[in-house]
Amino acid sequence: MTAPDAGRQLPPGLALRPWAEGDDLRLLEVWGDPADPQQHQDRAMLRPSSAGPAAGREAGPWARCLVAEDEGVPVAAAVVYASSVHPQRLWCYAETARGLRRRGIATALLEALRAEVRSAREAGEIGTAELKARFAVVPGAGDDAGDGGDDGPGEGTAGTEAFLAGQGFAPLQRSRRVAVGPGVITPPELDGTGVTVEDLATGSVELTQAVAAFYEATHGWDPAVMTVGRAQQLLLGPATGASGAVVLRPRPKAEGGLVHAFAISYTPERTDDPTDVLLGWNPELAPADAQFAVGALLSLLTTQYPVQVEVDEAMDALAPILDQLVATGHARVLLDTRIWATDAAR
Repeated sequence: MTAPDAGRQLPPGLALRPWAEGDDLRLLEVWGDPADPQQHQDRAMLRPSSAGPAAGREAGPWARCLVAEDEGVPVAAAVVYASSVHPQRLWCYAETARGLRRRGIATALLEALRAEVRSAREAGEIGTAELKARFAVVPGAGDDAGDGGDDGPGEGTAGTEAFLAGQGFAPLQRSRRVAVGPGVITPPELDGTGVTVEDLATGSVELTQAVAAFYEATHGWDPAVMTVGRAQQLLLGPATGASGAVVLRPRPKAEGGLVHAFAISYTPERTDDPTDVLLGWNPELAPADAQFAVGALLSLLTTQYPVQVEVDEAMDALAPILDQLVATGHARVLLDTRIWATDAAR
């Protein structure tokens, strides 16, 4: 990686350099704890730069990461990296120490990274120069939440939005993590309907195919290449924490019943948290059938215990159910994440 070009005048005493080992701990001392779970996850994007798979079989995805130092002390960092699952855009993230915001540091970092992106695309190392970024709006936390790379006026959500808009980003998607309490949904009467619910191993080929088809179908806003192998590795394998799965069929499998909806549970980081569940459905179903299947499975899952599910605006079978539960106070939003992209407004 060549020496970074800031592309604009940095404040005196500030310099950019590539990410180095130990920067995560140095920056944590300056930044403090993350403001919300989304920021905690996004900080994990920061990583050593990589030339991508073309550089060798051991190389990770293409990535560029820069750190801004103030008199030799790391105070800000930014990263862009490619994803083989979502090839249309590169993820990016920037964060600056609170006391140094609105001085153009994050802008300088992003401009330098965009120069790296353009060079890599011209060299054929990556196939796109479009970027996407995300930030969280935490219910009840006020406007200081979701405070990423903020160079714009104000702090928190408003500052992050102003910064992204100034860099040519526009809203693309909204994703929420919603907790549903036990017993809040009346289970449908399934006796005599032929509808069956059964356990499936997370390594099941049938389940993996269903998950891959659902994922691709609900990511038209950020096109996905979710093969069966990737679905197993990223959503169902042992490293994901997947601990069990149930499926709903219109009739028993022995009678040709296909999977109409599925739920995969993940071991929570804290035992008192609601169980984290990936809830999906067969994308070939008619809308009314998909909503019935996913609603029935959600009601059965929450008969005695709470769960938390992630839903975005493209999940048209699940979103209306959760919207109604939230509106009536029977569910609560744990995390509200906004995704912006440079090509969203075109």
